[in-house]
Amino acid sequence: MSGSPTFSIAHVTPFPWEAQENEVNAYVKRLAGELSERGHRVLILAPSRSPEQVRASRRQLRAAKAGGGGASSLLKGSDKGTPTLVAIGEVLDVPGSSGRRRRALPVDVARTLEELLTQLPLDFIHVHEPFPPSASSTALRYSRALNIGSFHAPTERLLSTTLARRFVESFFGRLDVRVASRPQTAELMERHFPAEYRVIPDDESAAEAIEALYGELARRRHDSREDQALRRRLSRRKLIDVDLHMHTDHSSDCATPVDVLLATAREQGLGAIAVTDHNEISGALEAREKGAAAGVKVIVAEEVKTASQGEVIGLFIEEKIERGMSMEETVAEIKRQGGLVYVPHPFDRMHAVPDYEHLLPVLEDVDAIEVFNPRVAIGAFNEEAARFAAKYRIPAGAGSDSHVAQGLGSVRIRMHAFDGPEEFLQSLRDADILTKPTSLIYVQALKFLQTKATPAGARRASRERRVRRATGTKRK
Repeated sequence: MSGSPTFSIAHVTPFPWEAQENEVNAYVKRLAGELSERGHRVLILAPSRSPEQVRASRRQLRAAKAGGGGASSLLKGSDKGTPTLVAIGEVLDVPGSSGRRRRALPVDVARTLEELLTQLPLDFIHVHEPFPPSASSTALRYSRALNIGSFHAPTERLLSTTLARRFVESFFGRLDVRVASRPQTAELMERHFPAEYRVIPDDESAAEAIEALYGELARRRHDSREDQALRRRLSRRKLIDVDLHMHTDHSSDCATPVDVLLATAREQGLGAIAVTDHNEISGALEAREKGAAAGVKVIVAEEVKTASQGEVIGLFIEEKIERGMSMEETVAEIKRQGGLVYVPHPFDRMHAVPDYEHLLPVLEDVDAIEVFNPRVAIGAFNEEAARFAAKYRIPAGAGSDSHVAQGLGSVRIRMHAFDGPEEFLQSLRDADILTKPTSLIYVQALKFLQTKATPAGARRASRERRVRRATGTKRK
C-alpha cells in the first residue's frame, strides 16, 4: 500500500452476521479483512441474531460519540487487519408458509444506519445484495459516500423484478458501480436492471480488484483542495445573504416585474441574487442594469430546459442559451461562456429533473448542486441532493425558486461578498444555508392567482401598480 491512497469503507451485508455459512457473509469477512490489512479503515455493518451483540454495538456507538471523536472514532484501529464489526440491529427468524425459516425485516436497522451514515466520514459504502427491504438497501438510502453494489447469487427475485421493479430500479440508480461475482449473475441483472456489471469473482484475487475499483471511483470526486490565499482574502469581506434561484415576468409562469423583484430583495436583506428565468436572460440583464441602484448585486443566469434530461442553470452567463439541447450540449455552452453549471432541484421525481443517470456523465463539469429548494414537495428529494453533493464533494447551493415576490429569500445562503465566478465558487464552499418556514401551498396559490387565474388585461394593470409601488413613481 506504500504510496497508494487509503480509504474509509463500510461493507454492509443483509444477512445476520452469525450466519458465517452464508457465502455472502464469508466473502465480506474475507474481503474486509484483506482490505484492512492493506491499510484501509474498514467497518462491517450487519444485522445480528444476538441481542447482546446489538447492545454491545450500541454501547460502542454511544461511547464513540461521548468520547469527543464522534462516530468517526469507530474507524480507529480498523486498518490493521481486523475490521470493526457493528451489529446494526436485531433480526427475528419467523416460520415461512412452507415450514422453512425465513428472515424478517431487521428491527431498528434504519434508525441505526441513518445515525451512523450521516456521521461517519466514509469514502465508500459497499452494499451486498442490496435488494429492498434489507440492511443493504437501507444503507444505500442514507449513504453520503460513493456506493458500490455487489450482486452475488444468480437467483431471480420475483418481488424485485416484477411488482417492485420500478422502485428497485430507481434505488439501484444510486449505485456508482455495480459488481457481479459470476457471469451468470451479471447476465441475470442486466436482463432485469440494465446497466454495466463488472464481473469480479469472489475469490482470493477479489481484494486487489476491488481496491483498484475504489481508486477509480475516488477519482470521480471533485478536488476538495482550496485556494487558501483566495479563501483568506474573501474571509476579510462582509457576509451577505444570497438567493440563487428566482424568476421574473420574463418567465412565462411568473408575473413578478424586475423592479418588484429588486425592491423585494432589498427589503428581504439580500445582498446578491441570481435571476434564473426559464430559457431566457432578458430579465436577468434588466435586473443587473437596475441592481446597483437598488443596492442588490445581480448574477445573470438562465434555467435551461434540456431535450429530455431536466433543467440546468448557467450562472454568470451573457448570452441566451437555447432550450432543447442535450444535457451535455447545454453544459458545454455554459462553459463556453465562462459560466458555472448549477443543477437545480435534482431528484425531484415529481417533475422532469436531472437524475443520477443524467448527472454522472457531466459530473466533472458540475460546479454546484442545489441541495435545498422550498418548492420541492417531498423533503427526501432535497436530502438526496445533499447526499449527492457530499459524496462527490460538489459545493452546495440553495434558492427560493420564487415565482412570486412573497417567496423571495425563503431560503438564502450566507457567504462572503464575491466578484465573479471564481470568487463566488470559493465563497460558496464556506457558506451556510439558512432556511425559514414557508407554506408551499400559499406561494403556489399566489403563483396561480398572479398568472393563470388573472386575465391578461388585469395582469398588465396589476404589473403597473406593483412597479409604481416598488419604484416610488406616480401614475401618469
